[in-house]
Parts: sequence; C-alpha cells; structure tokens
Amino acid sequence: MSITDILSADDIAAALQECQDPDTFEPQKFFQTSGLSKMSASQLKDIFQFIDNDQSGYLDEDELKYFLQRFQSDARELTESETKSLMDAADNDGDGKIGADEFQEMVHS
Repeated sequence: MSITDILSADDIAAALQECQDPDTFEPQKFFQTSGLSKMSASQLKDIFQFIDNDQSGYLDEDELKYFLQRFQSDARELTESETKSLMDAADNDGDGKIGADEFQEMVHS
C-alpha cells in the first residue's frame, strides 16, 4: 500500500506546489488541497502510519521535518519554523510529539 492508494497523486502534487518555497507551508491549506481534510478518522490513521517513519505511534520534530517528503520523496524539508509551527498546532498535551488522535484533530480543525 502506498499513500497514493488513499490520496490522489494529482492532489498531492498540487498541495506540494503550493508550499514549494521555504516558509510557505500552511498546514490547513495543505490538508485541504491534498484531500486530507476530507478523510475519515480511519483513513487519517492510515496516513498517520505513512508519516510515522519509525512506527513509534508518535510524530516527533525529526519526523515532522520530513513531513512533505512522506507524500513525495523529492519534496523539500520543512524549515525549523514550519516544523515548530506544525508541532505547536497539533501537540495538545504538550509532550513534544503528535499522536494519531492529535493528528486527526489538527487535520479536521
């Protein structure tokens, strides 16, 4: 299974195009353009597993840095400020990592 089994490759490409320059990543815009915001809770858990590179059940800042590359391997890395902003948007309990439930809440907010 690949991420394009769940999301359209064209939608992913369009979402990545919108944030190809450093410091232009806007999570909610990315979620809408890529189609993530329309996904069910079950589908988002599948997507979360693709993003959770070490399969720890959480996304940490190191994994978030490569967030865009999980959708397309040649995408850019997130900048430090984008990574921090993404973490702050989802880390509801302040533990420095994002769980699957927090990810789903962020995408659907």
